[in-house]
Amino acid sequence: MDEECDNPLTVQARFKSDTGEHTGNPLDLPVNINRDQLQLICNALLEQEDNNPFVFFVNNVEITSTLEKCVETSKLNSEDVLEIVYQQQAVFRVRPVTRCTSSIEGHAEAVISANFSPCGKHLASGSGDTTVRFWDLNTETPLFRCEGHKNWVLCISWSPDGLKLASACKSGNIILWDPNTGKQIGKNMVGHRQWITSLSWEPYHRNPECRRLASSSKDNDVRIWDTILCQTVLTLAGHTKSVSVVKWGGSGVIYTASQDRQIRVWRDNDGVLCRILEGHAHWVNTLALSTDFVLRTGPFHPVMDSHKQQTADKNELQKMAQERYDSVRSKGVERLVSGSDDFTLFLWLPETDKKPLARMTGHQQLINDVKFSPDTRMIASASFDKSIKLWDSMSGKFITSLRGHVQAVYVIAWSSDSRLMVSGSADSTLKVWSMKTKKLETDLPGHADAVFALDWSPDGVCVVSGGKDKVLKL
Repeated sequence: MDEECDNPLTVQARFKSDTGEHTGNPLDLPVNINRDQLQLICNALLEQEDNNPFVFFVNNVEITSTLEKCVETSKLNSEDVLEIVYQQQAVFRVRPVTRCTSSIEGHAEAVISANFSPCGKHLASGSGDTTVRFWDLNTETPLFRCEGHKNWVLCISWSPDGLKLASACKSGNIILWDPNTGKQIGKNMVGHRQWITSLSWEPYHRNPECRRLASSSKDNDVRIWDTILCQTVLTLAGHTKSVSVVKWGGSGVIYTASQDRQIRVWRDNDGVLCRILEGHAHWVNTLALSTDFVLRTGPFHPVMDSHKQQTADKNELQKMAQERYDSVRSKGVERLVSGSDDFTLFLWLPETDKKPLARMTGHQQLINDVKFSPDTRMIASASFDKSIKLWDSMSGKFITSLRGHVQAVYVIAWSSDSRLMVSGSADSTLKVWSMKTKKLETDLPGHADAVFALDWSPDGVCVVSGGKDKVLKL
């Protein structure tokens, strides 16, 4: 009984933004204050006209119900000022996908990749049947069938302005397509001696002409192409084994990961090697950047008026893309996470440091896919061990495991508001996970075999999936 009397019923607390700014003076708050009441106080202190959604943390623990659940009140003394860190959430909400609206047949072999354009209005897919296809999202039917490759189409990538799609095949050729006509642009880009593993465009805020494209290949090289002249302008040579992935960062560097266990950081204007990141004990398969979502969508913001996007000139759009990139950068430098066949992930600050910020262990099998949430707060990793794991993107600390798939998880995709995630697996299902509860939200069966390709449209409207059963589902 005495102990209860000693526990303070109010605490001195102060709000602090996730970037470190203090908001207002310390306040006396009741310990049983809940999250909704904290929202009201925080919005009032910040003089926000609209009631913006926030998440709150005390000592890195999220406040999900009341303040006292996160704080040991017995250890508080009346002089202590408790820091409550707030982070603003996306103002728009993405509705969870709940059902398959259409199954579109067309490809004659497995669907290996499927991607929405940066504005979310176009959809393309690449398949083992050597074709690239564009699909009409209004009628959910096939639009164009693009023939030009002589071998499996292994990867596709939209230019940041959404006006071109690059596709690469097992023979090492790259072809550009016009999504409005389905016709090839220019000639085949030939140079790689083995198949191409990934493609990455120069970000919009660096060059709104969207002219340069990087490709990585099994021939150990990375090439940078001028897509107007259709020829190689730079070759980044140095890896001693197959290069699994290339990522074009937003600050003038290109990141490459290889089966030689190295990650290399190159300058994009002259191809000079800046640093080598070492630590993995096996092939490095996947890379993700904290800025991936803003680099992918460039000037196209999910809540922005599409009329404004269409009427703005390139300089205005470039400025918008730069502002969006800077807003993500304001939370710290561009972070990189790598996933490997050694079952681990590493978190890096690759612009400044050769040593990893964190080594993230826990997966029991090799890692297939890793992605930062669009708000950059979380990292999700998918593995052959049937699980998806969530990690804190600042520290690399483990948050939780999402279990439900009964076979390997191949791909994951985040909704643009970071509240939901969808995963595709060898067990033929898609599963939608809620980031609020960290539990399964919806099970989406329907495919007849493994799911290889998965994407959530940047405008949040729909998810596309494709796989071994040759069918594209929306």
